[in-house]
Amino acid sequence: MTTVAPALRRTPSPAQAFQSTCTMAYRGLLTIKRTPEQFLDVVAQPILFTVLFTFLFGGAIAGDTGSYLTFLIPGILVQSIITASVATGAGLREDMNSGVFDRFRTLPIARIAPLAGALLIDTLRYSIAAITTFLAGFALGYRPGGGFAAMAGAALLVIGCAWALSWVFAFLGIISRTPEALQGIAIFVLYPLTLLSGAFVPIDTMPDWLQTAAYLNPITYLVSAARDLLNTGAIGTDLSLSIVAAIATVIVFAPLSVRAYMRNT
Repeated sequence: MTTVAPALRRTPSPAQAFQSTCTMAYRGLLTIKRTPEQFLDVVAQPILFTVLFTFLFGGAIAGDTGSYLTFLIPGILVQSIITASVATGAGLREDMNSGVFDRFRTLPIARIAPLAGALLIDTLRYSIAAITTFLAGFALGYRPGGGFAAMAGAALLVIGCAWALSWVFAFLGIISRTPEALQGIAIFVLYPLTLLSGAFVPIDTMPDWLQTAAYLNPITYLVSAARDLLNTGAIGTDLSLSIVAAIATVIVFAPLSVRAYMRNT
C-alpha cells in the first residue's frame, strides 16, 4: 500500500481552502437531495409544534389563539432553529464512523474543509426552519408588528446564534463515539433549556426556583430578543446579550472543535 507522505502535501492557499469548503458544502446539498427526509426536522417540526401548541395552550395561556401566536411564534422560531444545530455534530460523527474522512485525507483539499462545509450547509437548514415557522404562523393568523425588516432581523439573529451553538455540537460530535450518543446528549440538554426559556409559557407563571433557572438560561434572552423584534421591532438589552453569548461560544468552542477535528482526522 502507498501512503501520501506528509512532507509532499502542500498547504492550500486561503482561496483553495474556501473552494474546498464550498465543494464540501455542495456535497452536503447532494446528500440532502438523495435523502430529503433530513429536512423533516426543519419542515415538519415547526408546523407540528405551531399547530399543536396554538390550539392546546392558546386558550389557557392567552385567552385566545390569536393572542397566543404573538407569544408563541418567536419561541417556535428559536426552538426549531436551535435544535437543528445538532445535525452538524451528528453528520460529522456519521462521516467519521463511515470512513469517508480517510478518503478526504488523500485528496488535495484543505483538511478543515469537511468541517467548515458542514457548518456552512447547515445555515441552509436554519433558514428553511425560519421560513417554515413564519409560514405556519401566517397560516394561523400571525402578523408580526415589527414588519418584514423585523422578521428578517429576528431570523438572522437566531440563525447566527444557532451557528455559534453548532460549534458546540461539532465538538461533541467529534469526541462522541456514535451519532446516537450525541443526539441523546442534545435532547438531554436542549429540550430543558428551550422549555425553561419562556418560549411557550410566561416565565412569571413558573415556581420561583424555576424562574431563577430560566433567567440563568441564555436561550431565555434569545427568545425575548426575537419576541421584541418580531412583535414591536424593538432592539434591547436581550439582543445584545444574545450576540455576546454567541460570540463567546464561538471563541471557546471553535478552537476546541478545530483542534479535536485535526487530532481525530
